[in-house]
Amino acid sequence: MRLVVSEKNIAAKRIAEILAVGAHKSEKSYTTPIYTFKGRDGEEWVSIGLKGHILGVDFPEETPSIDDPKVMVTLKKWDLKALPTLVQAPIIKLPAERGIIQSLKALAKKADDVIIATDFDREGELIGADARDIVRSVNKTVPVSRVRFSAITKDEIQRAFAEPGTISEELAQAGESRQDIDLAWGAALTRYMTLALQKKNKKPFGDVLSAGRVQTPTLKLIVDREAERTAFVPEDYWTVKGAFEADGTPVTATHGADRFKTEAAAQAAMDAVAKATTGTVVETKNTRRKVDPPVPFNTTSLMAVAANEGLTPARTMQVAESLYMSGYISYPRVDNTVYPPSLDLKAILNTLAEVPAYHEHAKRILGGKLVATRGPKETTDHPPIHPTGAGDPDKLDGQAWKIYNLVARRFMATLSGPSFVDATRVDIDVAGERFVAKGDVVAISGFRAVYGYGLKKDEHLPAMAKGDVIAFLGATMEAKQTQPPARYSSGKLIQEMERLGLGTKATRHDIIQTLADRKYVKGEPIEPTNKGISVISALSAHAVRITTPDMTSELDAEMDAIADGSDTRERVVEHSRNLLGGVIGVLLEQVDAVSDELMTAIDEDAKVGICPVCGNDLMIKFSPKNKSSFVGCSGYPDCSQTYPLPKLSKFEAVEGPCEVCGAPRIKVMQFKKKPAIMCLSPVCPTKQGPELVIGACPKCGGQLNVVYSQFGKRYVRCEHWDPKEHPVAYPLPQSGDIVVPDLKCDACGAPKITITTRRGPWTICIDPECPEKVAAGTSLSASKSRSRYGAKAKAKAPAKPKAPRKSTSSPE
Repeated sequence: MRLVVSEKNIAAKRIAEILAVGAHKSEKSYTTPIYTFKGRDGEEWVSIGLKGHILGVDFPEETPSIDDPKVMVTLKKWDLKALPTLVQAPIIKLPAERGIIQSLKALAKKADDVIIATDFDREGELIGADARDIVRSVNKTVPVSRVRFSAITKDEIQRAFAEPGTISEELAQAGESRQDIDLAWGAALTRYMTLALQKKNKKPFGDVLSAGRVQTPTLKLIVDREAERTAFVPEDYWTVKGAFEADGTPVTATHGADRFKTEAAAQAAMDAVAKATTGTVVETKNTRRKVDPPVPFNTTSLMAVAANEGLTPARTMQVAESLYMSGYISYPRVDNTVYPPSLDLKAILNTLAEVPAYHEHAKRILGGKLVATRGPKETTDHPPIHPTGAGDPDKLDGQAWKIYNLVARRFMATLSGPSFVDATRVDIDVAGERFVAKGDVVAISGFRAVYGYGLKKDEHLPAMAKGDVIAFLGATMEAKQTQPPARYSSGKLIQEMERLGLGTKATRHDIIQTLADRKYVKGEPIEPTNKGISVISALSAHAVRITTPDMTSELDAEMDAIADGSDTRERVVEHSRNLLGGVIGVLLEQVDAVSDELMTAIDEDAKVGICPVCGNDLMIKFSPKNKSSFVGCSGYPDCSQTYPLPKLSKFEAVEGPCEVCGAPRIKVMQFKKKPAIMCLSPVCPTKQGPELVIGACPKCGGQLNVVYSQFGKRYVRCEHWDPKEHPVAYPLPQSGDIVVPDLKCDACGAPKITITTRRGPWTICIDPECPEKVAAGTSLSASKSRSRYGAKAKAKAPAKPKAPRKSTSSPE
C-alpha cells in the first residue's frame, strides 16, 4: 500500500480525486477521514490529511534552575523568578492531534511506500518531517519520499508525483528554529507582562498581556504613527473654488494659488471676482500619461489589494488557502513576483476563457504576444499567485469569488498592455485671478479593461480653447486644516512589515489579527488602544531593543541561513536565547515601573462612562467568582453601582451616552453576530419592544406575554411565572416582526405565532419541546444535541475525551 500524507483533509481528498483510476472511496481510520483508491501503477493507495502541525512545542513541566542545577524549577506555574530558567529551558515536542497521529501510525504499519505531500515552504517541510518521524517510529524501513507542487491541479499533481524527491532537512530545521524561537520569546515576554501587571494590582489571571518577537515591533509601528498624529500641529489654510459653465456643461476650477495661508488673502481673491460674470480661457494643456500594468501577485500585494476591497489580511489568507486547496488558485504564500518560464501562460488563459466574465479578455490577450510584467522579487520555490482553475460565481461564496476574481483579473492584467490617460488642464482668468480646471480621461484602456481596481472615475472637461469666454457662476471659500499622517490600513501595514523584514509571508496577517485579539489595536484603519500604547511605552522605556525591527530581522536572516545550509538550528536558537535572556534580565529590574504604566493604561481602556450615583468612572470589570464581566463603579466599595453584561462576549467603550435615557453605552461583540451598541441601563426603552399578549398559558390559563430581558432579548412568559412553582416561559426568535394569529398547536396546546422576516412569514408553535418538534428532531433539546455531538448524534452521548495535557507555554 502506498500512503500519501497531505497537510489538510481537503488536499488529501483532491489528490485522491486526481490520482485515482476510477472513483476513490471515502473511509475512516479511527476518527480520521482517509481516501482509498487504485493508482495507475495498479497498487492500492491511501491519502490522509493532517491538520497542519500534529506535533506542538512546549516546555517540560519542570527543569533544573540555571542558578543551581540541583534545584528543579516548576515551569507550569507562572513566576517572575522562574523566567531566566524558562529562557534556557529545553523545548520538547508533544502530540497536538492525537487522533490523527493514531491513524497515521496505523496506516504507516501497513505501508510499503510513504509520500509526503505537504505544502512546499518551511512550515510544510517541518510538518512533513514530523509526519515522517511518526511513520518511522512504527515502520523503521519504509521508504519516504517528498513531492512538491504549487497548485493542486491535475497536471501539477501528476508532475510532482512523477518526480519525487526527499525532505529538505535544512528547510525543516529552519521551520523548527522559528517554532522554538517564537515559543521562547512569546512565553517569556507574555509571562513577564502579565505577572508585572498582577504584581501590584491583583488582576485576575485571565487578563493576559502578550508580547512577542514580531508582534511587539509591529505594534510599535502602529503606536509610533499614533504618536505622530497626536504631536501633529495642524495649520490653517483656505481654498477658493470657482463655478463655471462651458457649452452648457458645469466646470469646477480651483484658484491657481491652491492654498491661501491667510484668510485675508483668500478673501481678497473672493472680492476680486465678486462682480465678475465671465472668465476667459488663457491656456490649455493636454498631456498623455502612461500607466504600466501591475506586476504579478505575491502574498503581500494580494493582501494589500484585498484590504482595499474590505477583507482583512487574516480573512484573505483563509479564503486564498481554501481556493488553493480546491484547485482554483496556486499556492498563496509566496514572495515571488516573476512568472517562471515553465509556467504555461497560454494554458491558464485558455482556462480563464471558460469563465463567461473573462472570455472576451482572455481571447483578446491570447491573440497577441504574451509578455508578462516582472516584479522586484524572483524566487524559485513557487510562482506568483495565479488562477489554476475556472471559477464559477454560482459555486463560490461571495468572499471566495471576490478573491478568485481579484487573482484572475490581476493575472490577465500582467499580460496586458499599458493604459494611457489623457490629462487636460485649462487656465481661466476671472478679473485678474487665475483658476485651474483639470480632467483625466482613460484614452487607451490597456490592462484597465480587465483590472479596474484602484481606478479613478473619469473627470471629463468640455472642449475649451484659448480665448474662449465662458460663464462664471461665482466662487466659494472654504477654511481647512492640514491633516496628520494617516493611520495604517491593514494593507499598508502588511507592506511596511515586509519592507522592514517583520514576520514572513505566512505569518504577517496572523500577527495583525493577534494584536486585535489582544485588544492592543482596534478599527480599520488601525488605531492603538491605551493598553497597546502602554505596552510599547513600558517596553520602550526598559527594553527598547525588542520594540525595533532590527533584532527580529537579524534572527530572521539567521533562519534563512539555516534554510540554505550555511548555519545551524542549534547555534541560531542559542543566539536567540542569549538575546532574550538579556532582555528579561533588564525587565526584571523594572517590574514595579512597568506594572504602574500598564495598569494606568488598562484602566483607561476599561472606562465606559460616569457613574450616575457618585460621579466616579464606570469601568468594565471581571468577576473571577462568576467568571463573567460586568460594569462597576471605580469608587467601590464606597459606591456599589453595577450593570450586568452578556456572557460569552467581548466589550468596548463607546463615546457618548444613550440618546434615549442618558446612560453609558457599550459595544458588545459576540461570536458569529454583528457587533451591537447596548445601553447599560436595564430599563432603557431601547431594550424594550411592543407589548404583546400571545395567548393563554396551557398550564394555568393565565396570560402569556412577550417580555424583554435586561439585555434586550425577547421571550414569552406566563403572568403567573414563578421560578419554582410555575416556570412557564418560552424562547422567541430574536429577529422579525411577531403577529399573533389566535391559533393553538394541536399537538401541545401552546399558542402559535407568525414571524415575518425578509424571507417571508412562517408560523410556529412557541413551545420548543412540542411533541411534533421532538418527533421531527427540531426540538430545543435535539438542536443542543446536534450542536454538541454532530448531526448524527444518537441518544447515548460519546465518551468524554481525556483532558489534554495542560500547556506550560504562553497563551500564544
